[in-house]
Amino acid sequence: MKAYLAAASLLALATASPAWADESSDTVDEVIVTGTRSTTRTVTTSLAPIDVLSSEVLQKSGKQSTRDLISTLVPSANTSNSGAGASFAIKTVSLRGLAGDQTLVLVNGKRRHNTAILFVNGTTQNGQSPPDLDLIPSSAVERIEVLRDGASAQYGSDALAGVINIILKDDAEGGGFTALAGMTGKGDGETLQGSLNHGFSFGETGYLNLTLDARTTNYADRGMFSPFTGTFYFPVNGQPDPREGTHTRHTAHPGSPQVQFYSLAYNGGYELSDSIKLYSFGTIASRQTAAWLTYRPPNSILNNVAVYPDGYVVRLKLDDQDWQFALGAKGDNLFSFAWDLSTTLSKNEVGYYENSLNASMGPASPSFFYLGTLTFEEWTTNFDINREFDIGLEKPMFLAIGAEYRKDEFTIGVGEPASYISGGYVAPAGTPLAGQLTAGGSQGVSGFPPFAAGTFERDNKSVYINVEQALSDNFEISLAGRYESYSDFGETTTGKISARWEPFEGIAVRGTASTGFRAPSLQQQHYGSASTINVALPGQPAQLGPSQILPSDNPAAIALGAKPLEPEESTSYSLGLVMNPLPALSATLDVYQIEIKNRIMQSEQLGPNATVSAVLVSQGLNPGQAAFYYANAADMTTKGVDFVVDYRTDFGDYGAIRWTFSANYNKSEFDRITPPPPQLAAAGLVLVGRSRIGDFTVGTPRDKQILSADYTRGRFNANVRVTRYGEVIQRNSVNPRQDETISPTGIVDLDLSYEVTDAVKISLGANNLLDTYPDVVQPANRGGTNPFTYFNQYSPFGITGGFYYTRLNWKF
Repeated sequence: MKAYLAAASLLALATASPAWADESSDTVDEVIVTGTRSTTRTVTTSLAPIDVLSSEVLQKSGKQSTRDLISTLVPSANTSNSGAGASFAIKTVSLRGLAGDQTLVLVNGKRRHNTAILFVNGTTQNGQSPPDLDLIPSSAVERIEVLRDGASAQYGSDALAGVINIILKDDAEGGGFTALAGMTGKGDGETLQGSLNHGFSFGETGYLNLTLDARTTNYADRGMFSPFTGTFYFPVNGQPDPREGTHTRHTAHPGSPQVQFYSLAYNGGYELSDSIKLYSFGTIASRQTAAWLTYRPPNSILNNVAVYPDGYVVRLKLDDQDWQFALGAKGDNLFSFAWDLSTTLSKNEVGYYENSLNASMGPASPSFFYLGTLTFEEWTTNFDINREFDIGLEKPMFLAIGAEYRKDEFTIGVGEPASYISGGYVAPAGTPLAGQLTAGGSQGVSGFPPFAAGTFERDNKSVYINVEQALSDNFEISLAGRYESYSDFGETTTGKISARWEPFEGIAVRGTASTGFRAPSLQQQHYGSASTINVALPGQPAQLGPSQILPSDNPAAIALGAKPLEPEESTSYSLGLVMNPLPALSATLDVYQIEIKNRIMQSEQLGPNATVSAVLVSQGLNPGQAAFYYANAADMTTKGVDFVVDYRTDFGDYGAIRWTFSANYNKSEFDRITPPPPQLAAAGLVLVGRSRIGDFTVGTPRDKQILSADYTRGRFNANVRVTRYGEVIQRNSVNPRQDETISPTGIVDLDLSYEVTDAVKISLGANNLLDTYPDVVQPANRGGTNPFTYFNQYSPFGITGGFYYTRLNWKF
């Protein structure tokens, strides 16, 4: 069957979506650089589906981050807004219902490094360490190309769902200043953002484009909807403590974090001669993020009243330092080949800090902890050559050959001892908790312990080839192949075949069939830490408790059945149609299927029970906690459809409207689930359970539609966009009656702007104009008497409601 489909792909397969072009243009045909190594390929002649988000459209979105720009404008892209700990502070974007780290991110065609963070408690984003798109200043972006097609054979690991290529501005003169101020409908989440872009020329052929960006965002707190309903203090002589009536019930602070962000981006080049050009680009970013975690009441083994007499809310702080620099040279006359030699160095370093408590240290516990530092470094070097050969067919054959070397390094820096030790403090006699062992490690996120600390490396060598050939004036094919050798898990080979047939002018059938792979990240292989989260106990409501992540090669994980991680492997097919029946109208339809084998997943919560406790004790770990590890836990298939229509209506003196409707439908199913290893089965535990299956199948919208109208008349512009998200279900681990559903919801965004002069434009706008919130979580799932959750955090549009802003653009 697979062989038949691969052969059929030569005749008629997928499509490319139209570019988002300037509203003054009736035609849509931008030159692209993603999904091909040819420099003459356009959107309408592409052999695979691709979206191009132009700078004009990006400016009208009202979004502050590059990540949100993509998830707002691409129907198959979604942002995960759920999670706790570091997963609560930093978000990811995914394509076609797959994970964020199954999409490859490029900047100017060069691989972007991943974040050092591993999302542990991020629900639908569990186990991911994707590139952090927020660290690329949006004001430095000229356009974004989104290839919605498997591309491992062209670009290497991670491109199972597609490729996001961010093209930086390269203007050698002029520039602009942008300032934005806004807040949510509740009056919090205050945001100030300023960016400055300017192009410079030097010498006769040199240019340098610089962008400075700064943003500060305050907390958006939605805890006022979920007051604490429990008892804060133990009774005194059988009577309620008088402080009970004066303690604030507003102890939960779900919402969005506090952020301070500074970044610099540059893009430059210089022609050494008529045939050789030097180029360089890069980004530097610094971000401090603070998020509130769950409240710990005074009458709890998670607290010590000598330190926090009224209980406390954990406050997690992340100090994120990030940079990427690329340097290269290219030319067009190496034995008649065009060539490109480049090297890219990058680093992401995240320090963890916490206002918290280690209750097991008793009254001697500090209240502020350094938890450790995660660092990810990547060095990538590429050499590519390409040229055309006339072999007597309709057009010359295009041939591209290249090689790549990549080295990754992941470091876990140990935290201060107080952040991870179990001090053994037992509540003294005469106190309400007398004789109980209090919780060890800092609450919220515990520090990285010595057993998890270290530096882990791998390198990768690859060679690849790409051939594109027109067999007639209306039919062409492309072949790509890639061989990779990894130092830690061996070799792999991937391939891709694409075709485009245009039987009638303006109507084309295109598509691809490909194989792909994704190497397990070093973070997935080696990350180890603990955190205090809602742990689901069999037959009992979820309650706050410690949970330990175990690297798959840790003796405790091995004793619980863990095995070394293997790469994920994919097979993808797409079939589609692109039509341009009128100069102002274009439409595309894509059908796709992505099969992934050995999908890496975070296990269910294992324990706490006697088996898990005994294993943890044998390794000197706290026995009173649950455990997790990562495993190649399943085979999955994702099927879907993308549809895009773009049309321009011209009303003459009354202006013009560009209408765009785009939609995505996708469905993910499990083809195979790895049975629990004997160690877990004997203890009545499963590797992949009901809630984890739900995260992958119904935890994100199966369908999403975007209808936008961009109206321009003279100096006035109005852009309105309605995005409908399909149903989302948060499955309970054991009880279907406690499943949570987010109903299909429409979100309205509006941006109104007026050009005061040729250089100055003022805008007013709203993201989520109607201040819409997701469904409320049923009381049984709000965390008992300590309800951190009120609005469902699986919401694809967040839980903070509307954001209203004003923006000033000044061009010079």
